[in-house]
Amino acid sequence: MRIAILGAGSIGAYLGACLIAAGADVVLIGRARMGGKIAAHGLHASDLQGRKYDLEAAQVRYETDPSALGEADLILVTVKSADTAEAAQLIAAHAGGGALVLSFQNGIGNAELLRAALPHCAVLGGMVPFNVVQMEGNRLHRGTEGELMLEASPALEGWQEMFAKAGLPLIERRDFLAVQWGKLLLNLNNPINALSGLPLKAQLSQRAYRRCLADLIEEALGVLQAAGIEPAQIGRVGPRRLPFLLRMPDFLFTRIARTMLRIDPEARSSMWEDLQAGRRTEIDYLSGAVVALAESQGRDAPLSRRVVQLMRRSEAGEIRGMSGQRLLDALQER
Repeated sequence: MRIAILGAGSIGAYLGACLIAAGADVVLIGRARMGGKIAAHGLHASDLQGRKYDLEAAQVRYETDPSALGEADLILVTVKSADTAEAAQLIAAHAGGGALVLSFQNGIGNAELLRAALPHCAVLGGMVPFNVVQMEGNRLHRGTEGELMLEASPALEGWQEMFAKAGLPLIERRDFLAVQWGKLLLNLNNPINALSGLPLKAQLSQRAYRRCLADLIEEALGVLQAAGIEPAQIGRVGPRRLPFLLRMPDFLFTRIARTMLRIDPEARSSMWEDLQAGRRTEIDYLSGAVVALAESQGRDAPLSRRVVQLMRRSEAGEIRGMSGQRLLDALQER
């Protein structure tokens, strides 16, 4: 059974490398830039636990032509949220009606958009909790912990063994909307990390940045409560305990939240990578989703709205490398 990964950037190519190393029949579909890197350097994946997969270029099938989707029994969608509609069109045009489609994307609503466009495919929402950073020599490094989560479905039964063999066990959840919002709360750190310009571990080790994140999570929790949504616990700390923990002084935080800082020193957010590459970020689907949910409840989410504005300015090259205090002051402006 063939697996196609549509949108083979950092996450997609990392998943592909693990699956190929485990013996899966995989085709990566993406932009020519990643194809060129694989042709020059092969594809290399590593993680916090010390696992390494080194694939030569000849071992990796990489295509820029989406017609390769027609061969797939399973399609992993790992494109940015802004590209979901285009991905749906490509799958509809090229894939067979019996393909299982898994949306491994940030934000809320991607699986629903895919379902609406692909009535003849089974579509499941998925969540990737870990961070992957691109290193020199086309090495994709998983710098944080966590396991893949998906909407519970009998359609996954035939795939569980292969993903487990690849070190990517599929955790099925029946409360998937809660899972998505639980992940989104954690992803509210993505713009903070991007604006700081620092590696994740260095950024989270500074209280001023953590206070920014605590304020954003607290605001989002109020919006979710008004909407009747209880976010799931994704990491080791429940969502409602996070703001208190994040506001602790550095010396206490580093002792009590030691597991939260178990991050590879090289790891950064994908939003930082987008800024470096001059790409539009996913801010509308993270902080912007909080703003949209607040508006649907007749409320405002001013902190999340300011983060969206700051990221727009950063995308335009106006601001980079904000200190924690400068960012905190910008969020607290009235």
